Amino acid sequence: MTENAYLVGLRLAGKKVVVVGGGTVAQRRLPLLIANEADVHVIARAATPAVEAMTGITLQLRDFRDGDLDGAWYAIAATDDPDVNAAVVAEAERRRIFCVRADVARDGTAVTPASFEYEGLAVGVLASGEHRRSAAIRSAIHEALQQGLIAADTSETMRAGVALVGGGPGDPELITVRGRRLLSQADVVVADRLAPPELLAELAPHVEVIDAAKIPYGRAMAQDAINEVLVDRARAGKFVVRLKGGDPFVFARGYEEVLACAEAGIPVTVVPGVTSAIGVPALAGVPVTHRHVTHEFVVVSGHVAPDHPESLVNWDALAALSGTIVLLMAVERIELFAKALLDGGRPADTPVLVVQHGTTSAQRSLRATLADAPQRIREEGIRPPAIIVIGPVAAFGG
Repeated sequence: MTENAYLVGLRLAGKKVVVVGGGTVAQRRLPLLIANEADVHVIARAATPAVEAMTGITLQLRDFRDGDLDGAWYAIAATDDPDVNAAVVAEAERRRIFCVRADVARDGTAVTPASFEYEGLAVGVLASGEHRRSAAIRSAIHEALQQGLIAADTSETMRAGVALVGGGPGDPELITVRGRRLLSQADVVVADRLAPPELLAELAPHVEVIDAAKIPYGRAMAQDAINEVLVDRARAGKFVVRLKGGDPFVFARGYEEVLACAEAGIPVTVVPGVTSAIGVPALAGVPVTHRHVTHEFVVVSGHVAPDHPESLVNWDALAALSGTIVLLMAVERIELFAKALLDGGRPADTPVLVVQHGTTSAQRSLRATLADAPQRIREEGIRPPAIIVIGPVAAFGG
């Protein structure tokens, strides 16, 4: 065949499709066929564990033989044996079945485009046999859709409502794909202080950006005032993104905002984010868990002191653990937290890692022990936002 190919979509639901080969090529092709409800028959001398574990296929571990394409509508020759692939194509030709030949595309009668699905769209790219080029263009289109540079929704505005989006620990590239897409579609963005500011700089000029820290609240609680703004703007027909740092449900009062919107009848979409409790230590070279070192990690809010009547933390139980403790919002009271853990039995030489402005260009790290961490933090002038990791893993990466 020539390098020219006619791009078409096949409705394969319930129709027999034969895939010859059970290696990595077949492994990549099969999920989309299964998702499209094709009647998939795989014939292979051997199959990868992933192919063997797939549901929705009929797998026969044997050689391909003449007659295997009987009743098929579509075929894929994906073995590592050119002679077998040629035989599959030859039978397909005789039976007038379109066939993809994975190893020598020009010798088949069909070509698999570089493709993806996105919000009801199926996008495929062919580049005259230049597979790397088609894959690169496919990826560029996909990324443009995800970032909102190309609109997948042809309507002028998103439906009114609220999206609660976790912006990640600081680096703007650590927001999720879905979070960035919804942010690009916002009419109003209500942003926390720890939300990555670079994300706000990408917004279109018409977007109303509200700094949550500066919302006037008078006698009302600040959270109540934020809830009111979310509900007010959504009721006015706006699509509102509540942009938070980290994950909206990790010490960020996100669920309070969900409840407030639900009570007002406002639909809410929740988009989880990379929490600083895990992302910041990871990018500082420290995993919060490690085989044979720790079997648990605990994330603790440091917004109240251990002896505060509103504290819900059992500090003696924390001290008795051998795993990892990650303290958030704890710099201001680190002396009290360290003392509580030491008094509860945590060894004084327990490694401690402190990371300020984690994942950003201003990141700085401090390594200490539980005994000297408070003094070192004060001497080094560590200020929030900072993550404090306590446990054996904190000695890694030093």
